[in-house]
Amino acid sequence: MNIDEIETALNHSDFQYRLQAISALKDYQPEVAVPLLIGKCHDSEFLVRSFVAMGLGKQRTAESFAALLEIMKFDNTPNVRAEAASSLSLFGSVAISHLTQAFYQDDHWLVRRSILAVLTDMKSPSELFDVCIQALGGEDPPVKEEAVDAIATLANSSQHEPALSQLLKLVHSESARIRTKVAYALKHFNDPQAQAALAQLRQDTDHQVVGAALENLFSN
Repeated sequence: MNIDEIETALNHSDFQYRLQAISALKDYQPEVAVPLLIGKCHDSEFLVRSFVAMGLGKQRTAESFAALLEIMKFDNTPNVRAEAASSLSLFGSVAISHLTQAFYQDDHWLVRRSILAVLTDMKSPSELFDVCIQALGGEDPPVKEEAVDAIATLANSSQHEPALSQLLKLVHSESARIRTKVAYALKHFNDPQAQAALAQLRQDTDHQVVGAALENLFSN
């Protein structure tokens, strides 16, 4: 699509045309694409706003960064805020403090889970561990489960000891799903305490927990 076709489609009443136009902007330089993307940040259709967030992540400028921060903080749809968080992570370490702050302030599980996922990939062990502790103290099972998975990635980091300590506490979680996640997470830790905890989980009353713990045994 040429730029005139894109501008026309961006104002079409059918949101499918607007989606097509936003996708086409990936082929344009930031000085052209970013202002047009920002102009659709408040589109009435949440899918359009999600595409805008994705597009801004691919056009990394100071303006797109600022726009993504606004979307992540203020959009009224969790899917869009989650997409903005994912796009912000593409900016690297400059986004970490903003992502952690958003995790503490946003109470929707989808947004928090997305932030946990991107922080895991960003190799920021201290910030990730702090966010995991916050997540485990919350009430959302999907976020707690994502936090256990994230803690597993800290096995070979500067947060090895506190990460393992947290997992050992979760061996006694009331949630069988959490204990199952813990069994898999402990396999990342080459530590006698982790092995002892796995041995305990092999005696769990839930068959899925036992299966997860035994999988480690059979793989060695």
